[in-house]
Amino acid sequence: MIWFAKKRIFRLYTMVMKNASKIVKIPDPALLTGPGTVKMLAEKIREQGIRNVLVVTDETLTKLKLTSTFLNSLEEQGIKYTIFDNVQPNPTIENVEEGLRVYRDNKCTAIVAFGGGSPIDCAKIIGARVANPFMKVRMMKGPFKVFVPIPPFFCIPTTAGTGSETTVVAVITDLDKHEKFVISNAKLVPQIAVLDPELMIGLPPHITSITGMDALTHAVESYLGLLGSEITDEYAEKAVKLIFENLELVYRNGENIQARMNMAMASYYGGAAFTRTSVGYVHAFAHNIGVFYGVPHGLANAVILPYILEFYGDSVVDNLADLAIAGGIGKIGEPSSELSSRFISHIKSLNEKMNIPTFIKEIKKDDIPLIAKKILGEAHPNYPVPKIMNDNECRKILYKLLEPKNKK
Repeated sequence: MIWFAKKRIFRLYTMVMKNASKIVKIPDPALLTGPGTVKMLAEKIREQGIRNVLVVTDETLTKLKLTSTFLNSLEEQGIKYTIFDNVQPNPTIENVEEGLRVYRDNKCTAIVAFGGGSPIDCAKIIGARVANPFMKVRMMKGPFKVFVPIPPFFCIPTTAGTGSETTVVAVITDLDKHEKFVISNAKLVPQIAVLDPELMIGLPPHITSITGMDALTHAVESYLGLLGSEITDEYAEKAVKLIFENLELVYRNGENIQARMNMAMASYYGGAAFTRTSVGYVHAFAHNIGVFYGVPHGLANAVILPYILEFYGDSVVDNLADLAIAGGIGKIGEPSSELSSRFISHIKSLNEKMNIPTFIKEIKKDDIPLIAKKILGEAHPNYPVPKIMNDNECRKILYKLLEPKNKK
């Protein structure tokens, strides 16, 4: 009886969010797309009268000098810049506070995020703290708590996965509480995003694969969630099509510039979809496993996705059938059950071809009860999932994720 009541409350919350989503307007960033377009952003920044920017990136990109072309273009436009590259793979509250100090100490007036989802998420919340100094990072947890618009903000993604260049969300880690949490606000969407495939040519195959599967997860969870709309479904279908057609290609040949461009667009479409609909259990699992063990987010998503789709079962058959058709692996008129099964099998095949395992070796059996509690605490009632999971079902999936030798 208690569980039945909880499920009713979860569904009521989803109905409220469905209605709210019709009211909240999410802006789209202006896009600069194509090879070499990273050189164009500095001029756009100068046109706004901005003369001093904070560039948020990570140490790896700095050492590889991947930022050089952009930084040179800033100098050519007479724009001063300060680099903050002390961002961890899972950005922390401490990273945000350090970036805030660098911004203030150097009297910056705008922020450019250069990198994957981690620098972009960190940059968003640095901006939120600049504009809302009266609010600590944890106070911004959840939706609608960034009250004052952030400084001018621009994104240059170097991976095709997170879609953070178009989303209203940032994910931050609280090391003290052993927790990842989401900050969500339309004010976090950048003014301009650069989708330059040349910046992605040097991505190693394993990063290409897991970031690509991250983009696929965004599209799929958006499509299956209960907050979808005609426009978000269209975005998700475009993302799935591009990923199915290009991810393995670019994994095999990272210098395929057109495939890189297509994956950049897929990531953007996936981000545009889920930022309007939210995510689901795959992300709840990935976030909490990431906090416990430091497992890369895209890798966790890739491994977990098939298990969650199988858990959803009959509740998503028709939607997965539609995605199979959109992805080019099925035709209208084929049985939905067959198309749905084929879609899940295709994801498993993609993972196998890209050397993504079927388990997460870091998970410890003794941790499963606590991880399950954290997962469901994140998901309920926040995520508009098509089928609600109880604690026992959650633990069973975590058990399936154990490395085979750890199941004994």
